[in-house]
Amino acid sequence: MVYAVDASDIALQAMEVVRENDLSDKVIVLHGRIEDVDIEEKVDVIISEWMGYMLLHESMLGSVIFARDKWLTPGGLILPSHASLYLAPITNSQRYQDSIYFWRDVYGIKMSSMMPLAKQCAFMEPSVETISGENVLTWPTVVAQVDCYTVQASDLEIITAAYKFTSMLQAPLHGFAFWFDVEFNGPVRQKTKKQASQPSDGNMQNASPSSKKKKPDVSIVLSTAPEDAPTHWQQTLLYLFEPIGLKKDQIIEGSVTISQSQQHSRFLNISLKYFTGDQWYVKESVMR
Repeated sequence: MVYAVDASDIALQAMEVVRENDLSDKVIVLHGRIEDVDIEEKVDVIISEWMGYMLLHESMLGSVIFARDKWLTPGGLILPSHASLYLAPITNSQRYQDSIYFWRDVYGIKMSSMMPLAKQCAFMEPSVETISGENVLTWPTVVAQVDCYTVQASDLEIITAAYKFTSMLQAPLHGFAFWFDVEFNGPVRQKTKKQASQPSDGNMQNASPSSKKKKPDVSIVLSTAPEDAPTHWQQTLLYLFEPIGLKKDQIIEGSVTISQSQQHSRFLNISLKYFTGDQWYVKESVMR
């Protein structure tokens, strides 16, 4: 038996699809929030596409936690089962050219006075877009890891992680990128090759950031990394208002804090602190 739960009106069309295929004895469509519907038995598998931009945007994982605690049988499966959120510094001169430097000469008209406003409009909030592995200046660091079998809603309210990168290139630092992976495993997470070879600091500084990652043999992984095939999640970029020139092997360190908005539960507050050798900077953004 399958219980298909959806709060949107697409559930009404799903009911018709089930009837059309003579599956009413096997699939029950419930129109409502998972927190409000009634299921009269335990379930063996919970499948949910809860991931938002930057993994945690829209805060849908709480609904999976609710369903797990109320209905999942001991030893049952949750798919996807685990998730990892990554952060890395990036360079993206073309984005600056298209959004900011364009105003220096607009078809022969000087409009540099527009640049401060353009920066506010383009870079105040996080930007969801696709970059490539060539834009990434270092290997990423892990910001958060989620085990869907054990995570609690309170664990997601505030996430803080420190980072330390070493730039592999001489290039302008234009911002930072977030992306995520999700795995499909049982309650006991199998160790992937990627995890086995990753240094303890999580930064993998000695490898090329644009080289292709080896897919693990013992786990199915959906990746939204820049070097993998694009997905509708793309990557989430925090652009700096002013680029910072980096030298090869220059250290970039700091911390990132991600918290659920108190005013809007589906929004994320992001505070990024970074130090490039001469002073500290802070980038505050809201993922709406």
